[in-house]
Amino acid sequence: MTDGILTPEQILAAAQDVLRRYGPAKATVVDVARALGVSHGSVYRHFPSKTALREAVTQRWLEQSHAGLAVVMAADGPAETRLRDWLRALFAAKRAKALDDPELFATYTVLVNESSAVVERHLADLTGQLQEIIATGAARGELAAPDPAATARAVFHATARFHDPAHAAAWDDPGVERDFDALCDLLMLGLRPR
Repeated sequence: MTDGILTPEQILAAAQDVLRRYGPAKATVVDVARALGVSHGSVYRHFPSKTALREAVTQRWLEQSHAGLAVVMAADGPAETRLRDWLRALFAAKRAKALDDPELFATYTVLVNESSAVVERHLADLTGQLQEIIATGAARGELAAPDPAATARAVFHATARFHDPAHAAAWDDPGVERDFDALCDLLMLGLRPR
């Protein structure tokens, strides 16, 4: 497959394909190397262990899954709108991954559970984005949030049904959109200045 220098991105793409084909329990570094037409040593030059490769694949997947959040973060508008848009973008990204490719989503759910450091950084980034939206809204007098960090964590936990993979089975329920909107309405009501 490689005509020149093997890149980490090529390895990660091949690893994703191998994980889709074999699942996390059976996929090996040798399988990834075989898919690339290189020796497993070539893969190990970029990723020193199977664990490192799996963590990098997980990190890549999480970043790709949440690219739409950057659009919301770059937008300027009322805090309520940005907060609702951010929550909707997160839900849409998770839902699309779960419903469009359930086998790969199940694989990544296993990998996420194995990669605690990757997940911790990811969750910190997500709550940090929420905190930024909430802090900006509080500074403008659009939201009542004396402690934006605590409020961000509370909003993140309150909306877990719409982004935590543990709830993925319910994401195709007919009333899930209505439930999402109702929760957002309740959150916004609670965050409005009095």
